[in-house]
Amino acid sequence: QVQLVESGGGLVQAGGSLRLSCAASGRTFSNYAMAWFRQAPGKEREFVAAISWRSGNTRNADSVKGRFTISRDSAKNTAHLQMNNLKPEDTAVYYCAARQTPIRTTNYREYNYWGQGTQVTVSS
Repeated sequence: QVQLVESGGGLVQAGGSLRLSCAASGRTFSNYAMAWFRQAPGKEREFVAAISWRSGNTRNADSVKGRFTISRDSAKNTAHLQMNNLKPEDTAVYYCAARQTPIRTTNYREYNYWGQGTQVTVSS
């Protein structure tokens, strides 16, 4: 069974940086896509970024372009989300997700596996 475990969330001031990690286990992920979503209170889950594990090709939401970077470390089966120049509106629970195809969809309903989430809070 696929397991995803996020880490790296916390409290940071506006303009600061955080790096989230998602440790994946249970399968060979070469044909998977991994993604980060976020959900703020009272809002729907929102796509942030995705990566095709084999190719390393990425896709970002417009709201985070130029600030967030998704990457993967194949040797450690870990995906990362480097978040720079954080804004208060980035405050949310961030979730790691995986799907059994390399297509980097933005629709959270198309992802099969989810982590438990990690809180990111950006103060102004």
